[in-house]
Amino acid sequence: MSVQIIEIQPTKSQILKFIHYPTDVLYKDCPYFVPPLMTDEVDLLLPDRNPAFEFCESKYFIALRDRKPVGRIAGIINHVVNERAGKNECRFGFVDFIDDDEVVDALFKAVTDWGKSKGMDMLTGPLGFTDMDKEGMLVKGFDQMPTQSEIYNYEYYPAQLERIGFEKDADWLGMRIFVPKEIPTKMARVAKLVSERYNVRNIHFSSRKELVTKYGDAIFSLINEAYDKLFGYSPLTKKQIDHYIKVYLPFLPLDHISMVVDSENKLIAVGITLPSISKALIKARGRFLPFGWFHLLKALKGNTNVVDLMLIAVKPEYQNHGINSLLFADLIPVYIKQKYEWAESNPELESNEKVRQQWAYFEVDENKLRRAFTKKI
Repeated sequence: MSVQIIEIQPTKSQILKFIHYPTDVLYKDCPYFVPPLMTDEVDLLLPDRNPAFEFCESKYFIALRDRKPVGRIAGIINHVVNERAGKNECRFGFVDFIDDDEVVDALFKAVTDWGKSKGMDMLTGPLGFTDMDKEGMLVKGFDQMPTQSEIYNYEYYPAQLERIGFEKDADWLGMRIFVPKEIPTKMARVAKLVSERYNVRNIHFSSRKELVTKYGDAIFSLINEAYDKLFGYSPLTKKQIDHYIKVYLPFLPLDHISMVVDSENKLIAVGITLPSISKALIKARGRFLPFGWFHLLKALKGNTNVVDLMLIAVKPEYQNHGINSLLFADLIPVYIKQKYEWAESNPELESNEKVRQQWAYFEVDENKLRRAFTKKI
């Protein structure tokens, strides 16, 4: 039967249909797909819950065949990024489909037509509303389990995009960094020299409330500074910063956060890491209830041999000065104590040499590659 494209309305009941498709249908039996936490996904896609809608707009579509879902896609326009880059670019994201030319053609026609109706002349993705969302289609590492912040897709996805005329725009590398038995001698020496030369030091907190109160805003302001020149970056607004402070910081294990301040106690670097919750999300099927909370709680307490490197941010004027050595000299003893075998990085831009250099101290396996595709419309 022919493919029918249905526009999904931005209501909770409709959005649930949109987000259930990959978890409950397409990837139901896939051992590598990590479901998103459904409540987070609903909050992300509803305009009245996601502060990014201050400067973004979106449209959601589902493909049906014989009344059964066979694909989905979102069209997103980030007006801030377009203005900063001088582009008229429509993003596509939240894209999943069976390996069927008719389905793929119909989905991308729907988002292309919407983008054109808004005056856009480029279509790029997969991207989210901002860089805090998942981005990049998997093109290598289909037998690897992603972090909870990464996209997983079947191997036929990139071939389908190339078939309809998409080309590479940017690549992100995924790293497996093996935890050493002790802090590398050279790293420890560099950390000590850097600390003395620039009069900087690590700080720690025993209270999440203290962390949020003293450095909540500073963490996300630093992220804005550090990431500002990266591919497609959308600076976080005050409302977004307040949202992320409320949603994420109160639940992070304090010993998995490393922070560096200068002589005036101003934040110059932060590393946020997390015990891997990927297997827990698979067991929970992305649902907190009835028993998903149990699997997630166990994972957050360290019932895993993998740690996820969520993000690392260093103030621009301190980049390439060895500040990262202070972050990892601080975190490695925690990883050893927790008996982690390796760390999984979140996607790192292939062109970002500054980030790639920080892994010189470690045994590293570049086990994943993700790509943003683009085409004129």
